[in-house]
Amino acid sequence: MKAPRRPIHAVSTWVKRQPPKVKAFLAVISGMAILVLLRAIVHDHDNLFVAAEAVHAIGISVLIYKLMNEKTCAGISLKSQELTALFLAVRLYCSFVMEYDIHTLLDLATLGTTLWVIYMIHFNLKSSYMEDKDNCAIYYVVIPCAVLALLIHPSTSHHIINRIFWAFCVYLEAVSVLPQLRVMQNTKIVEPFTAHYVFALGVARFLSCTHWVLQVLDSHGHLLVALGHGLWPSMVLFSEIVQTFILADFCYYYVKSVFGGQLVLRLPSGVV
Repeated sequence: MKAPRRPIHAVSTWVKRQPPKVKAFLAVISGMAILVLLRAIVHDHDNLFVAAEAVHAIGISVLIYKLMNEKTCAGISLKSQELTALFLAVRLYCSFVMEYDIHTLLDLATLGTTLWVIYMIHFNLKSSYMEDKDNCAIYYVVIPCAVLALLIHPSTSHHIINRIFWAFCVYLEAVSVLPQLRVMQNTKIVEPFTAHYVFALGVARFLSCTHWVLQVLDSHGHLLVALGHGLWPSMVLFSEIVQTFILADFCYYYVKSVFGGQLVLRLPSGVV
């Protein structure tokens, strides 16, 4: 007699059998349902942004635990960490000269831990660094973001350089995880701590995106007007959505793996 299948396994099997259009429709419906739920239970939507920073910090803590206890950085992209440090440093500069608040302190703490991770990979754990797998050229990520920032940036009263830097860190944050996804694509097997870290990034990006979407809805679009005119307001929202969907596929397989009781995440071809 066959053992009854777990509900999560039955649902995932059913979803897997659906055509791409149905999967896309289900993803959109699920996203909208979560937005409605968060809008109902979270009254101060700024808390979502703080929660996003907190989840990111938890992800970094998991990464630090891996580096300190397992004495290996295998599976971690140094280039993603460097891109993260870059956009955080630029965002910190913009925060100091444009809008100093609690998010500035959170970014400062995250930057400090990210720099520590970079130091550990560069010096203490260099022998375990998978340089051949971390083969996404940084300039393919940085240069397009810089060009886009020059062309599309805020139209506020701040100095033009500060406005370009602001746009640059927004665009770079959206794609800074690409080298990490490239490493996972090359290895196909993701060990638990790295998987926890990347999943935390996905959750943080989703909360940040939700924060922006709900802010726009609550202000009836006035927030986009306050950000300036032209393409910039739309690009801010688009960047938030992009960085969420970049990690959506990985997060799906992560949740499926966890509920399936698998400690090591094995990714199918073409996932990331």
